[in-house]
Amino acid sequence: MAKLQGKTAVVTGAGSGMGKSIAILFAAEGARVIVADINHDSLNAVVNEITAAGGIAKAVIADVTKEEDIQNMIDEAVKNYGTLDILVNNAGILDNFAPAEKVTDQVWEKVFAVNSTGPMRTIRKALPIFIAKKAGIIINIASVGGLVGSRAGAAYTASKHALVGLTKNVGFQYVGYNIRCNAIAPGSVRTNIGNTMCAPDKFCMDRAMAGINLNPRIIEPDEIAHVALFLASDDASAINGAVITTDAGWTSY
Repeated sequence: MAKLQGKTAVVTGAGSGMGKSIAILFAAEGARVIVADINHDSLNAVVNEITAAGGIAKAVIADVTKEEDIQNMIDEAVKNYGTLDILVNNAGILDNFAPAEKVTDQVWEKVFAVNSTGPMRTIRKALPIFIAKKAGIIINIASVGGLVGSRAGAAYTASKHALVGLTKNVGFQYVGYNIRCNAIAPGSVRTNIGNTMCAPDKFCMDRAMAGINLNPRIIEPDEIAHVALFLASDDASAINGAVITTDAGWTSY
């Protein structure tokens, strides 16, 4: 039997990269998937790929920095599929490697809005559904940047540390409702997140990349998707409030 048969999942940032791979794999494993992203064309392409393979998916335009979009995204899951079982907070952006001395309020607030506040709001919206049914899975896509001090600029690093803290807080506080909240911390993944950067700061990037020669390899989006599938399935029933580092051993040095 498929690991997610009959489950309903929402995946943010699902138009490309890790989110796309997660949405496609979840659908292949029996989930009905709300494919959420800000890019209409990318969303439709992912949904078409899922439905062509016999899966069930619906595209929903959602900017996770907008409360109304988050409300609509979760409401669409319930309206179309009756409930919500799995929430994957994947949407994220980088910060141009801005160091603390140069980071602007605009960059700081934008990065936190996508990487930290967005997941908080989606979790806040999903929790009443999960509490009522006494079951729910939350998977946050964090980063090795949320575990160590200098894999990116100040804003990205702080935002991913915040997401790790939120993961542990929610995981422990709601365990009595059979709700599990975990995070995946990828290393360098072959995605288009670099498109969210322009003119990166050389000083900060040089410092952040000082250990890049120790990176064993680039991780593929499908590899992250399989970790997400494990966390979303009953196979991970005892895993809660955890951060699964998925970097081929980069941070082990």
